[in-house]
Amino acid sequence: MCGRYWLKSEKNVIVNEFNIYEVMAEVKQDYNITPGRNVLCVTRNGHNKLVSMRWGLIPSWAKDKQIGYRTINARAESVSEKPSFLRPFQSQRCLVIADGFYEWQKVGTKKTPFAIKLKDDKLFAFAGLYDRWQSDQNDIITSCTIITTESNELLAPIHNRMPVILPKDAYDIWLDKSCKDTNKLMNFLIPYKTDEMQASEISSLVNSPKNNSPELIKPLGKSTLF
Repeated sequence: MCGRYWLKSEKNVIVNEFNIYEVMAEVKQDYNITPGRNVLCVTRNGHNKLVSMRWGLIPSWAKDKQIGYRTINARAESVSEKPSFLRPFQSQRCLVIADGFYEWQKVGTKKTPFAIKLKDDKLFAFAGLYDRWQSDQNDIITSCTIITTESNELLAPIHNRMPVILPKDAYDIWLDKSCKDTNKLMNFLIPYKTDEMQASEISSLVNSPKNNSPELIKPLGKSTLF
């Protein structure tokens, strides 16, 4: 799964990396992004837009917005079938921007946190879906989910699931609403290349969402896995 991540890149880096034409959200560093928070995403409506969405997808047909806390992730294996994700998968796909994510390795009763990123430390995008929900009081919430898949060889000893990280050459197709080719889209929902990632054991400070600083992603000693 993916339940926590960080974003440290500055606005100009994000705009250049994702060819942003219109910025519609505030950009700030956040080292402990949690479900229920507003997160930065890229959508396309003629051109690429940088927008803010609540993390935890609320289907347009939902009666209760609290469902969003159960839909922070969508499994790649069933994303084209489940009612909550079927329509978004067909035409409401987005990029969820990140510099890295956290995962906890459980051994017995002990949980050890790891910071996971690309070896070149570059900004990347999770494969995301979004939807718009309107309450009886006409409040509108745009929310998103991050698609997950089975772990690659690096992540497997830590957790059996990992978020789908899209290669840069997949961005255009993923954002293209006219693309309805399920097979082509599903081909992107695979584990990212093991040799391009790294995972480092980090401090338990990350366990508390109240902690939010660069200290959270600092590796402990020589415990880095490659």
